This record gives sequence, structure tokens and C-alpha cells, in this order.
Amino acid sequence: MMSNSFSLNNIYHHNQAVWDRMARENGDWSRPVTTEIIQAARKGQWRVQLIPSELPAGWLDDVQGMRVLCLAAAGGQQAPVLAAAGAEVVVLDASTEQLALDERVAKRDNLTLKTVLGDMQDLSAFEDKSFDLIFHPISNLYIPNIRKVWAECFRVLRKGGKLLSGFYNPVVFVFDRSPDLAQSGLMKPAFILPYADITDLSAEEIEKKLAMNEAFVFGHTLAEQISGQLEAGLILTGFDEAFQPAPRFLIDKYMPTFIATCSIKPM
Repeated sequence: MMSNSFSLNNIYHHNQAVWDRMARENGDWSRPVTTEIIQAARKGQWRVQLIPSELPAGWLDDVQGMRVLCLAAAGGQQAPVLAAAGAEVVVLDASTEQLALDERVAKRDNLTLKTVLGDMQDLSAFEDKSFDLIFHPISNLYIPNIRKVWAECFRVLRKGGKLLSGFYNPVVFVFDRSPDLAQSGLMKPAFILPYADITDLSAEEIEKKLAMNEAFVFGHTLAEQISGQLEAGLILTGFDEAFQPAPRFLIDKYMPTFIATCSIKPM
């Protein structure tokens, strides 16, 4: 049950402000691609990532003429590349500052793309069956209810359209994050899935996150991530995993903790 001191609206706006700050601070997901990368994409040489690995063959080999929604994927990275590769791109994100990075690249390199400020759980700005592809890299850990995301994705996809998603294996949320334990090579299970900062952390830990302007996160189960897509009506056609290239937790060293899925809306 959600803490009484937080509402869904509070979480959305808090995380929105955190991502605005990270964009201003040039974080990993707020470093726009170079003009050279855009020029290469225009020549057919391009790549985008859901997780820290290459997209499997057949997932997204050509986007020429496709209408693409980059969902919760602003930051001047994926959307401009897909636009340069020939797609008609719309990018929706909760962060104004992140969206500004896409707009900056578009202006710099004479690209056409549209930015929309909004919540990934609410795609009411878009009509039914309006996209050929949704590109949704790791971001749904910032919202409490991902089944809303899958349902909305199904609605706005055209028949035969694809949803490419990236997310964390929820195992990363299970263990105690004590640096002392990690230094000793120990992993101590501490949290039951599904995980949520707002219910699983102490009041003191929550206040610390607020003071440090850190995002609140949610560790969704694999049933929510995968069965959730199936329940929305999508058909899972691809699955991939990748190791964390810069391990934050001890578990990252022993198993791939990134997951990517490819799903299709039936014809």
C-alpha cells in the first residue's frame, strides 16, 4: 500500500524535477548524440539501444517511413537518430529539460521530430492505431503501475506494430544495498517484490532521497513486465538480456540484469 504522505501526482512531479536536474547536469541519459552520428544515420548507418547491447537482428532493421513513438525516451539520443534514419518521430517524456535536448539536436541538424510533455501511463494525446513502432527504453521503474503503460501502448499501436521495451530484472531490487556487505562479497535479501521506495524504505531513508533530489523507483515483477504485455493483447516475439557494464550492485556481476522485449500487436 502506498504511503499516505505520497500521491501518484507527488511521485510524478518529484521524478519530473529529478530528471530535469539530471538533464541540466549532463547525466548518462542526457548527452545528445553528435552531428557525426546524425550524418551517419542519414546514410543508413545507425543504432539505438534499449539496454546495453545491440538490438537483435530483426527487431528494428529499418525505420524508413515509419511513425515512431519514443516513449519516456527523451534526452537527445534515440529520437534524433531514428528521425535521421527516416522515421516520423514523436517523443513523449515527463521532463521538459530532457525534451529540450531532443529539440536542440533537431534544430542543430535540421531534423523534424515532435516533442510532447506527458506521463507514459497516459497517451491520450494520441489517437488509436497511430504508431508503427514504440521505442521504450528503461524508464518504467519510475512509475507505480506499468499495466497502464502496456494497455496504452496496445491502443496507440497499429495492427502489426511493434513495441520494443527495456527494463531491469527485478532481482536488483531484492538485496540490501549496504556498501559494507558489497565490499565483503555478501548479498543479503531484504525486500519482497514488487518493490517500491515509498513503501519499502524507512521514513528517514525517504527523507534522505528527497533531500538529495533522487528519483523514487519501483521494482516491478517479471509478471508485470512480461505477462502485463500479454494481458494487454500484445504477442511477445523476442527476448534479450545484457550485463550491467558498470555494476552498481553485487548481483550485477553474476547475471544479466537488463532485459529487453520485442512485442507485436496482432493483425
